[in-house]
Amino acid sequence: MERDHERKARLAALAGDQEHIRQAPVLLVWTADLARLRGLAAQRGAQLDGADFLESSFVAFLDAGLAAQNAVTAAESLGLGTVYIGAIRNNPEQVTAELSLPPGVFAVVGLVVRIPDPSEDARVKPRLPQAVVLHEETYDATGEAEHIGEYETRVAAFYAEQTLAHSWIGRVLDRLGSSAALEGRDRLRDHLTAQGFPLR
Repeated sequence: MERDHERKARLAALAGDQEHIRQAPVLLVWTADLARLRGLAAQRGAQLDGADFLESSFVAFLDAGLAAQNAVTAAESLGLGTVYIGAIRNNPEQVTAELSLPPGVFAVVGLVVRIPDPSEDARVKPRLPQAVVLHEETYDATGEAEHIGEYETRVAAFYAEQTLAHSWIGRVLDRLGSSAALEGRDRLRDHLTAQGFPLR
């Protein structure tokens, strides 16, 4: 949990220079933490070979995401507002250093928490329709293009209000269009390996 304004400002700069990170009184950073288990195993002279496999890292990342979502639910039940900070994974080496993360710990996602300001007229971006993301029994993309086309039209008004230049499809494709578009996250595998996540 970051309340240190200077550290929060440095993390904001590393995470895409997002002003709402600086403005929020609290930045929570959720981590995948295998260091604790490695420490327990070392204290007991126990084998921990399974921790080196992708499955163990996947579970650690999933646990961090579930904990973050539970925090959002709890915060919203108290009338607080939250914003996920996926860009905490930008510049992974510097974020790791800034948070003094030991080997076996990785910053998965950030979350800013604050009291909403009603004068800001914040909006929730429309989501893809259930017909695109909900599959019953088996995966079925029938009619997906039509539903996405309707969504593209609906979300265009939101993007216009937010003065965002691209369509949703354009933004999604741009985000994955090149390694440079990943803004440092293209180095995650190397950083994870160096940080003690072999991903075998």
